[in-house]
Amino acid sequence: MSTSTVMKALVVDSHNAAFRLAEVPQPSPATGEVLVRIKASGVNPLDTKIRAGAAGHARHPLPAILGIDLAGIVEAIGDGVSGFRVGDEVYGMTGGVGGIQGSLAQYAAVDARLLAVKPGNLSMREAAALPLIFITAWEGLVDRAHVQAGQRVLVIGAGGVGHIVIQIAKASGADVYAVDSASKADDIRSLSATPIDRNESIESYVKAHTGGKGFDLVYDTVGGAGLDAAFQAVGRFGHVVSCLGWGTHALAPLSFKAATYSGVFTLLPLLSGEGRVHHGEIMAEATKLAEAGRLVPKLDSRRFTFANAGDAHALIESRGADGKLVVEVD
Repeated sequence: MSTSTVMKALVVDSHNAAFRLAEVPQPSPATGEVLVRIKASGVNPLDTKIRAGAAGHARHPLPAILGIDLAGIVEAIGDGVSGFRVGDEVYGMTGGVGGIQGSLAQYAAVDARLLAVKPGNLSMREAAALPLIFITAWEGLVDRAHVQAGQRVLVIGAGGVGHIVIQIAKASGADVYAVDSASKADDIRSLSATPIDRNESIESYVKAHTGGKGFDLVYDTVGGAGLDAAFQAVGRFGHVVSCLGWGTHALAPLSFKAATYSGVFTLLPLLSGEGRVHHGEIMAEATKLAEAGRLVPKLDSRRFTFANAGDAHALIESRGADGKLVVEVD
């Protein structure tokens, strides 16, 4: 094997194993693919669950290269691809699940339908933080709930997905509120949303902010008790969305208000092959918002490379991250 056909990558050999820096074959773009020289790999809680074998809905046969999100530069273009040129800076949610090579590598051959041109005003590191959380937020808020200007939107959990939901809702002209810990209040206000302490009763904040009528749209990013709270906080004929709608829940609070519910499963196009072109379209919308100054990902100030990527996973697992984490690829 010649040196021109190999690349460096982080490989996980078994569940919970440490990352192993290895030389592996460099892929070539097949029909419909582009070869991306990866500059940054976003780290999500889902990546840590896949590595631990704790994500039954997102299995990735091991040994494997993890990393769902990427930002990088188009190096080569396969047959049948239009809309991209060599040298384009791109980003997207492209692999790291279902047997598709992830982004903790120097290169990846990526389905071009999953990509969009990176916002010119964002760094590679910032861009790599966006794909999974932006697609998750957009699919729920825009595709399912059809957010409208003037609506009262409640976001339960202002973390990775939540802080993007807030920004999309604000850009849509909605009046936005977010439930989280008191320590997140300043972050929420900085996004021009109203913070609600999660220790406040649902009845109290529904009365205070909607006159007791309930919110027009509630996006739950927490699951469990968060989704139960969403059913109680939504108003008549309102809509609840959740990206963690698992478990058993009483639907009576929703039904008695003639409200509706939608679930979001962001990985479905990657796993099934269906709907991939829409993911590229969603990322193009992210580019528009970012370049208009209406979308900024919150990043943890700590920097990571292949040498300490395991520390990024450990930080997420310990809930010690203050914003999104990204591994920069040399």
